[in-house]
Amino acid sequence: MRQTEPGVLAAGIGASLRLDPAQLPTRYAAPDRGADSGQRSIDLHADRVVIRRISSGARMKLQLPVSSYRGVAVRVRDDASRQADNVEVVLVHADPALSVPLVSMADADDVVADWQLWGQALCLPLLIEDHDGAMREAFPRLGAVMLGRPGPRRRRRSTLKDRRPAALMRRKACSGVAGRPVYHEREIIARN
Repeated sequence: MRQTEPGVLAAGIGASLRLDPAQLPTRYAAPDRGADSGQRSIDLHADRVVIRRISSGARMKLQLPVSSYRGVAVRVRDDASRQADNVEVVLVHADPALSVPLVSMADADDVVADWQLWGQALCLPLLIEDHDGAMREAFPRLGAVMLGRPGPRRRRRSTLKDRRPAALMRRKACSGVAGRPVYHEREIIARN
């Protein structure tokens, strides 16, 4: 299991955070205003999230199934201290204190790809946070299946379009029974 010590930032995590969904399980530290040290330790597995923090001297450990989360959201944060917007991919829970950051970067080049990879890895819907803070699904879904327009039908302009289907090629060709004599026999009944 790839991990670091609780409360210590994982390697490569500084001002920007970028976790790889192919490297689960992983442990990393994220900022937490309610914790004593200002950080919490997060263990992220494919099926569960474990959040550890120390608040008012008491150690807390929350273990939540991934299915209890609403989805994977992308949001844009305006920072007055920075000139550029900060783009985040977050695992969103109904309780905002339990939401978990997955990706946080200043440039938005690969954020959409990361967002979709996290949605597939955790089997959760993709969400977008509006400017007023409301969450909505990015794509319409029916259960776990995304809805969309069906793809175009294949055009049959190839050299194989006039070929007979394989099922018909297995049959033996015959000329049929038309014009052939049919042999009829009287009915034979056994009697004592």
